[in-house]
Amino acid sequence: MVEIDTSPDNGRGGWVPYYYSPSLPAAAIFVVLFSVCGIIHVYRLFKYKGWYFIPFIIGVIFQAVGYAGRIGSHYDFNSLTWFIMQSLLILLAPALFAASIYMTLSRIAIALHAENLLIIRARWLTTFFVTGDVLSFLAQSAGGGMMAQGDPAAADRGQKIIMGGLFIQIFFFCGFIIIAGIFHNRLNKSPSHTAESVKGRKYILTMYFANGLILIRSLFRVIEYIMPHDGPLMRNEAYLYIFDALLMFIVVAVYLVVKPYGDLFDEWKRRKDLGDLELTRRDRPQDREAVASGGDIESALSSRSFAEQKPLTR
Repeated sequence: MVEIDTSPDNGRGGWVPYYYSPSLPAAAIFVVLFSVCGIIHVYRLFKYKGWYFIPFIIGVIFQAVGYAGRIGSHYDFNSLTWFIMQSLLILLAPALFAASIYMTLSRIAIALHAENLLIIRARWLTTFFVTGDVLSFLAQSAGGGMMAQGDPAAADRGQKIIMGGLFIQIFFFCGFIIIAGIFHNRLNKSPSHTAESVKGRKYILTMYFANGLILIRSLFRVIEYIMPHDGPLMRNEAYLYIFDALLMFIVVAVYLVVKPYGDLFDEWKRRKDLGDLELTRRDRPQDREAVASGGDIESALSSRSFAEQKPLTR
């Protein structure tokens, strides 16, 4: 058992990397779990050419290497190298998950020929939310780097910056869930998109589920950083594994079950190759005329419904 010296004369002004000895079995389990899932994701990435999921896979690698860092901390408690590795990589991985998930909604809408139901153009949807995710990533990176310096004052400033990054992440997450919910509601209510609603349901529900878990994890991290460095969440390693490691593993695993490649995304790629991505049908002259004359907008917008297309192959 490591003796933890929190006295002011411990050489770091009383600061310590952990208030417990990092668990070797717990870290090893999650290194294996994330590594196995990562290998499968990489295989599917190249098989289906779903390049937009590269940030997600980098996040899985971050998780595996991060928990390997906790193994290093188990054997070398005072090493800043191991502490920085695990702290930064585990902290930042969900932002990379979010980047790929943000790109999913526009692809679902385009594949279903229902991008007209989005309240933000498909072209700008990904750009807007990924930009927010990058801001969150950079803030958390900067804060994590300051916390890892081993100086109490720098650690305090780093905590505040990380909290800011997490609040940015939560803000964009909530906005994304609202926009996805409006799209889903419109899709379900549109009589001309009945088949599309059925085809897209599992992808949309998976997106909700993954977003919800990442949001819970981010809220946990905010609470953790609001509390003092020696608060109860920092003193009990179990919280990290329950509200971070486990939730993020479920996110990674669920995208193995509902693969974000092939299927609907083949249709997205087909439209992209045809240069048809921005054929948002409300922009066509005949549709504007239909709306201006009081016609049925849904009828006007559904002239090229996905249900009329050739069935997709897996």
